[in-house]
Amino acid sequence: MRRVRQALRGALEAVELALDRVFTPAENPFYQLGALGILFLWVAFVSGVYLYIFFDTSIVNAYQSVEALTYGQRYAGGVIRSLHRYASGGLVLVMFVHLLREFALGRLRGMRWFSWITGLPVMVLIYVAGIGGYWLVWDKLAQYIAVATTEWLDALQIFGEPIARNFLSPSALSDRFFTLLVFLHIAAPVILLFALWLHLQRISRAKIWVSRRLSLGIGLMLVVLSLIKPAISQGGPANLAIEATDVGLDWFYLIAYPLLDLWRGSLLWAVGTTMFVLLAALPWLPPLRRPAPARVDLAHCNGCTRCFADCPFGAIQMAPRSDGSAFTQEAVVDEDICVSCGICVGACPSSTPFRRSEELKTGIDLPDYSLRDLRTRTQAAARKLSGRSRVLIFGCDHGLPVNRLEGTNVGAVSLPCIAMLPPSFIDYALSHGLADGVVISGCAEGNCYNRFGIQWMKARIARERDPYLRRRVPRDRLLQIYLSPLQRRQAARRIAEFAARLPGSREEDAA
Repeated sequence: MRRVRQALRGALEAVELALDRVFTPAENPFYQLGALGILFLWVAFVSGVYLYIFFDTSIVNAYQSVEALTYGQRYAGGVIRSLHRYASGGLVLVMFVHLLREFALGRLRGMRWFSWITGLPVMVLIYVAGIGGYWLVWDKLAQYIAVATTEWLDALQIFGEPIARNFLSPSALSDRFFTLLVFLHIAAPVILLFALWLHLQRISRAKIWVSRRLSLGIGLMLVVLSLIKPAISQGGPANLAIEATDVGLDWFYLIAYPLLDLWRGSLLWAVGTTMFVLLAALPWLPPLRRPAPARVDLAHCNGCTRCFADCPFGAIQMAPRSDGSAFTQEAVVDEDICVSCGICVGACPSSTPFRRSEELKTGIDLPDYSLRDLRTRTQAAARKLSGRSRVLIFGCDHGLPVNRLEGTNVGAVSLPCIAMLPPSFIDYALSHGLADGVVISGCAEGNCYNRFGIQWMKARIARERDPYLRRRVPRDRLLQIYLSPLQRRQAARRIAEFAARLPGSREEDAA
């Protein structure tokens, strides 16, 4: 499983780097797949409302009303019908890329299981709504889908009578049944909105809107595509007296339908159910040794709320003080939600390595990687350095493999997230002579594994977010690089150039 995930991640990161050059990291659609899916959903929803206004729900007039809409309102109804079609297809596309990307990055285990599991019903509802939409056109393709789907449903043997009988002849299908299909096509998206709300419940400050520029670009792309290749009906109106053949399938929504011609319906149900169960089980395959969640030490917590404000997953809440101290609040960690990223440690004002007179403790810490451990590892990495341009790298476990960048004058310390590093550690490393320069290395721009790690770290260094990096720290001795693991050579080159520029370097001495 790990090898599959690593291979998939490498392939996706190569695509992401290529898109970075075209869109820039801030506009890269791969970093906004969830928000893109919501954008496509709203385009499909709004365009669907317009189409429904002119749609006749009767069997006799359904096809004619769609054709009148398509050709009688060519630059209104026709374009909007196409927008509805392509936005629905775009929704499926970004949904699957989003699923593959979260799997490749491993963002489905631990507390993230909730978003993964609640995302699976969202996928099912999208397919139910999309397939139902094809029925309503009531052309030859709709006839094929209706017959195949009802035969597939009948394989479950849960209905009193086979529902496929409704499509044996023109007289067998009533307007009442057709109206029911319209209702299901409308009800599925409404339920889908609730499912999406549930899907986002454990994501703090979830990004649900893409940037304005990307929204305009996607909208323009959909309009151009609708004009170049408009969505049209297939093969004329449905006629249940004649079997529908030679229909073109939409491979976004109808990819399983050719299998119905090869397999029994019961076999396809078994395959589909097995795949769904396997997807649902992935967060626990193989069993995960979950790191211990963050713990609060009330003796060092003053209730400042910084950890609460910085937690990307809403795992920290503020509660009334329970130890009788003069402070009014205390931080409380929800252990079921905490991912042990350590960002709260980096946010705590008492997280400082300068303390000597007492044991190094902070208001909130990770049991498996404490602040004391971080200082010990920093000192150990510094002791190995030799030469003049000594560089100490603080990196993220999910970004560049910083241990591969080590050398005689380059040492590395890796953390669960770069934002776990309190800015005071940069000051400590430079002011205590542990290194001549410090490099901060995180995930690639716009692609932070823990969502806000890069953003918070940049803001702390720029003195825009507490805790601030002190003004006394010389900025020419600090380098920030946020690159993909595939950009290791670029990272090594930038670190070498940085070392050469450091005050007291060999190149400077030679000059």
